[in-house]
Amino acid sequence: MKAQNGTTVAVLFGGDSPEREVSLSSGRAICSALQNAGMKVEPLEALSPGEMLDMIGNSTSEVFFIALHGSWGEDGRLQAALDLMGRVYTGSGPTACALAMDKRASKALFVMEGVPTPEAVYLLSDEAADGGAGRKTREALERWKRIVIKPSGCGSTVGVTIVFSEPEIEEALSLAFSFDRSVIVEEYIPGREITVTVWEEDGETGILPVIQIEPRRGFYTYQAKYTSGQTEYLCPAPLSLLEEERVAEAAVAAHGSLGCRVFSRVDMRLTDEGYPSVLEVNTVPGMTATSLVPKSAAAAGWGFDELARRIVRTSMELRSRKTRPLAGR
Repeated sequence: MKAQNGTTVAVLFGGDSPEREVSLSSGRAICSALQNAGMKVEPLEALSPGEMLDMIGNSTSEVFFIALHGSWGEDGRLQAALDLMGRVYTGSGPTACALAMDKRASKALFVMEGVPTPEAVYLLSDEAADGGAGRKTREALERWKRIVIKPSGCGSTVGVTIVFSEPEIEEALSLAFSFDRSVIVEEYIPGREITVTVWEEDGETGILPVIQIEPRRGFYTYQAKYTSGQTEYLCPAPLSLLEEERVAEAAVAAHGSLGCRVFSRVDMRLTDEGYPSVLEVNTVPGMTATSLVPKSAAAAGWGFDELARRIVRTSMELRSRKTRPLAGR
């Protein structure tokens, strides 16, 4: 099964997660790109899972391009439903998506598979009431000197705080717990922030040009990520050959350890000594005008239209009705 001109693609976007606005931007951009690539596009915007499943059930599209970020669109539930309905869709299967969305689970797999990742402690909302969360966080700050507090199941830097001192802890925990009942307190890794698009095509897995992220002020926040002009992106990143080899190895290993397919975006820190430390894997990364995967693809010589076309083509080939190799992981 291959994508041809005239292939009908339903683009799924919207949702009710904190990343809804990003999803709306991604969905509109993908619709335009696929139309430019000669495909027929069916935009499916929904707020709830039930509404989206009704739309999918009534659709006659050949493939479903997932542009739902966060919550049920990215945590494997939508992917599992599409598998049960026998529908072809883009990206990773339900297990990989669930593992990538749950940062605690993904970090556990990274450790098991030898993928470098920062040390962390894990908190549940029940611990916030009895003071246990604050105590564990203070101990982490004392041990690591600088920490990152973030919800376990959110992307787009939603609910993330970098903490330098004890008075900042309470507010940072409150913010993170407002988005998820599970929170990660992670060692902050000094160095450069980089992101890597892992790409599968024609039976091979590799990476697209690496991006180095340099916010014009402070850290790479939600505002810096999605406001034009607030961040400088160096692509290809200024890496030595050895650094690039280490980064590629870590990114592909992280992608593979979760069972990701087609493509993913791996976010990491690169220490001053040139060693990568994987933060997380994104199975449904942003596809807006300021998003990172399109920037990386552009550096490889692909326009946005070509990127979207390749995602559809590769996903259709991997999920042909004969072999169905991507159901599950």
